[in-house]
Amino acid sequence: MSGHSKWAGIKHKKALVDAKRGQLFTKLIKEITVAAKEGGGNLDTNARLRTAVTKAKEMNMPWENIERAIKRGTGELPGVSYETVIYEGYGEGGVAIMVEALTDNKNRTTAEIRNIFSKKGGNLAGTGSVSWMFSKKGYILIDKASVNISEDELLSIVLEAGAEDLKQDAKSYEITCTPQDLEKLKAILKQNGINYQVAEITLIPSSTIRLMGESAKKILELVDALESHDDVQNVYANFDIPDEIMEEMSTTS
Repeated sequence: MSGHSKWAGIKHKKALVDAKRGQLFTKLIKEITVAAKEGGGNLDTNARLRTAVTKAKEMNMPWENIERAIKRGTGELPGVSYETVIYEGYGEGGVAIMVEALTDNKNRTTAEIRNIFSKKGGNLAGTGSVSWMFSKKGYILIDKASVNISEDELLSIVLEAGAEDLKQDAKSYEITCTPQDLEKLKAILKQNGINYQVAEITLIPSSTIRLMGESAKKILELVDALESHDDVQNVYANFDIPDEIMEEMSTTS
């Protein structure tokens, strides 16, 4: 618990009310465009596009912006061509980090990502150096305070809907599933009146590294700097940091 997915949830909540909302719009538009280019503009048959559009709606992005991005991807409107690039590296304490970027200039983006790693006490590594530690999963984060049923009842609901695991700490439930079962789980939770903070397809590490104090702050600063880069869509890391440190850092970043 208390890993990168929870940090992403904290940052997402903050982005809903601060200036980073505009930057999130830009990144979502890129993702929608690329998803439409690779899999077509039909939401029913393109899971990646459907997920991106759902995220955009959750951020209250106007439908005309979404539609325009889809049409750029399908070629109905002119647009920039983006390339997917994956970066792997290490941060403070040997934390493994993976970065997914969409760029129209790979050389520029690579140089800038390398510079961020260097400035924030990390380093880029070769392809395959850390990716073996991560598995693609559906992930749902739920605030315990918002749930009116017992853990056993919640466990029964999510297992029946295809969940692989349910973990908890003092404040949250974390549910993992196969990527294919994420939409079904979200629908079942909504049917049962259960709200979630985060519901996404993400990369889950097979093991984590516990960090405290300055080391924890340094890795969060690196992750935040990477996520703030215009070309970066997602960052995944295998740190394990106490909630109170993440909450404190979210108010200062």
